[in-house]
Amino acid sequence: MKRLIHAALLGLALVTSAQGAIDTYEFRDEAERERYRTLTEELRCPKCQNQNIADSNAPIAMDLRQEIFRMLEEGQSNEQIVDYLVERYGDFVRYKPPMNAKTMLLWYGPVALLVLGFGVLAVILVRRRRFENAPASHTLSETERERLAKLLDKKEP
Repeated sequence: MKRLIHAALLGLALVTSAQGAIDTYEFRDEAERERYRTLTEELRCPKCQNQNIADSNAPIAMDLRQEIFRMLEEGQSNEQIVDYLVERYGDFVRYKPPMNAKTMLLWYGPVALLVLGFGVLAVILVRRRRFENAPASHTLSETERERLAKLLDKKEP
């Protein structure tokens, strides 16, 4: 019986905490609601790092959702809101950062590492083929061949 009561209390606590993270804002029209949803889904939470502002329950994400709502109420454009957040938190808050000198490594780094990896793999394979296809007389020095011949009890021609 005690287990049942504990399970019910735990379930009740989980339900109330999950409902506490839902934001309720009054929008003027459906277009403004859509703008809010779009902005909160395309901006990254500075604390969670891999969640957007809409999905994050971090306190900073709640503050940013409230700030976005406030800026929408003031009539600011999406670009102004994004520029404000980028100025405050850097290009990190965007899932698609712009192409500039600071983000060049972010855009081309993975491709460069992939090309470098294929280059190293090609060099290793070419060296291995050369070594496997080379006759023993080219890979061994004269003293090594003599020593090998003695070990095999053969004389070199």
